[in-house]
Amino acid sequence: MARADDASPATEAQRRRYLHIVSTMRTPNGLVVLATLVVLAMCSAASASTTTPGSAKTPKPTSAERKLLSSHELWATIDVCDPVDEPNTVGIRGSMPGDGKASQKMYMTFRLQYLNAHKLWVDVASGASSSFVAVGSGAAARQGGATFDLKPVNGQPPVTLRGVVDFQWRHGKTVMLSATRTSTVGHQSLAGADPANFSAATCVIG
Repeated sequence: MARADDASPATEAQRRRYLHIVSTMRTPNGLVVLATLVVLAMCSAASASTTTPGSAKTPKPTSAERKLLSSHELWATIDVCDPVDEPNTVGIRGSMPGDGKASQKMYMTFRLQYLNAHKLWVDVASGASSSFVAVGSGAAARQGGATFDLKPVNGQPPVTLRGVVDFQWRHGKTVMLSATRTSTVGHQSLAGADPANFSAATCVIG
């Protein structure tokens, strides 16, 4: 179910940089049950994502693409972490720069990862990811977000979580460029943060 963003209004300078603000989306699958982490924590280091040997090499990015990938407007953050008014809730916010081309569209998808017993980050199962969400044209920088409702398991230790945002710049159905960023601290969400201006790299639930 979609939730209207309730953060403080953006300043005039922020509005000029971000022409469009995407409403925070709640995951359609409802609660993410942290009981799944008890089983997943038993997996070996092979559970972490790895690069398959011999996989096809991706083309070197152009100068314009390198500019997008190194932009200070390309980031992910945790902007909601177990607030008093919505306990066991985690929000992820993403920002991506535009390439100045209104004909291209930009997309984001949001997922949660947890730190397992091997100190490796692993995707949380059971509804802890969203599908790609269109956030607007490439004419300007965009922000978007997703909120996850969690259900901790009684008697289990707290779980450390982080957000991951996958970004795509598309022309029609063709993906022109993609990127992934994990959540870091020090970013300003134009909507959805609870409390306002909250930004963190990780969130502990449980």
